Amino acid sequence: MAKPKSGAKKPTPAAKAGAKPAAKKDNAARLDLIRNASKKVATAATKVVKAVAEGAKGKVAAVKKAVAEKVPAAAKAAKGAKAAPPAAAPAKAGKASPAAAPASKAVPAAAGKKAGGKAGSKAQAVPSGPPVEKPRPRATKLPPVGEPLTKREMEQLLTAGEGRGVMGEGSLKGRLILSGELPHLVVVGRDKRELTFLLQGPDQEVLPAYVDHKVSVSGMIRKTTNHSGVVEVRKYSAKKPEVEEVAPPPTDSEPKLRYLSPGEVSMAVAAGMGAGIKGFASIRGNLEMMGDDFVLVVSNGGTRQQVSFAIEGKAAVKSLRKYVGQTLQVTGVVDKSSGWGGRITAENVEPRPSEARSVSRDEMELVHIEGEVPTSVDVKLNHGLTVRLQEQPGATWAIEPTLAKRVGLREANFEPGPNGGPATREFFFTPRNPGSFEMEFFLAKAFTPGVVERSFKINVTVRP
Repeated sequence: MAKPKSGAKKPTPAAKAGAKPAAKKDNAARLDLIRNASKKVATAATKVVKAVAEGAKGKVAAVKKAVAEKVPAAAKAAKGAKAAPPAAAPAKAGKASPAAAPASKAVPAAAGKKAGGKAGSKAQAVPSGPPVEKPRPRATKLPPVGEPLTKREMEQLLTAGEGRGVMGEGSLKGRLILSGELPHLVVVGRDKRELTFLLQGPDQEVLPAYVDHKVSVSGMIRKTTNHSGVVEVRKYSAKKPEVEEVAPPPTDSEPKLRYLSPGEVSMAVAAGMGAGIKGFASIRGNLEMMGDDFVLVVSNGGTRQQVSFAIEGKAAVKSLRKYVGQTLQVTGVVDKSSGWGGRITAENVEPRPSEARSVSRDEMELVHIEGEVPTSVDVKLNHGLTVRLQEQPGATWAIEPTLAKRVGLREANFEPGPNGGPATREFFFTPRNPGSFEMEFFLAKAFTPGVVERSFKINVTVRP
């Protein structure tokens, strides 16, 4: 065996024995690094799984990006750790320990990359459900308090077709309805037309509970169109709708009578008007008889537009016969059943002086016709023509109103028959226009002049 050269030192047994403990310490350090790396990998994997479960895709992308950045550095550190000799001195091992730290980081980074890849693949495999529709946000904030509405602005606000753009603080009353799941207030405007206002504010979720209630709101009112607007509700009050009470069955007692107004009295005595009027009144007319019944003619006597009332009640006594043909003031309950008359329950009857005749028959040539005889006569202009016809119970003689005006009808006088005989009616004419006229007389029912029993005609020639 060759001897060592001078000056060279032989390796001592102690040095040989000390190499093994240094290698053991290096292996223990590596194991600690791997354990710490596995814990960090497990923690990172747990965070990634939670992020995927919650659907936070942004967080997963950030984790993947961080893992990708650390992978190259970890790979380089791992290569450096493998290149280090296993039997290093304690001092060298101490120096190599900082280099092992990147290796320890590389292991969890690689493991995190694998875990992130698995978690990402699982997230891609699970199909995402349809997006859940969130409730539509509603106006919950109130604007600052504005200026109150003036009287003029309030009138424009409540007028349909006007007031667009008017806004201010005020109050409205109306009926609450739902339109598009939002509360609206229906307000009756000035011309009885409805206006709709959307109710907004913090109470918007509560107001639908008062549908069909009478609601009063106050706040900022804005009329966005001519027929609708918006109310930012600051205060509100609701009232339950009134329950319709069942009307009691009608009693047999007659309703209380009332006094007729002057306008209603005028309609009662006018032809073709006021049918159905009933009430207490006083009317004036000429007294006639229809058989044994008394009739008060109040207007258009002798024509087919005659208005007359049958007199009933305690005042309709036989002593009235002496006033036939005269003017009476009758007070009682007037009931006009048609446009041509009805009946009056008289409580008081007072005679009135007869009106003076508008035309005097003195110094006038008269042409007289008696009975229902069709004939032809000549009459001088501005002179007189009389026609006398016999009346029948329940009917009366009359002519057309236009003809009466054309031939100058002045009077239609009812005359009772002597000793209870049949009554007659005398028509007195004073023609004012020359020419030939055909005059037709109708025997019609007293209160329904449209029903005619018979008629006859006469030809009249008016000469100057």
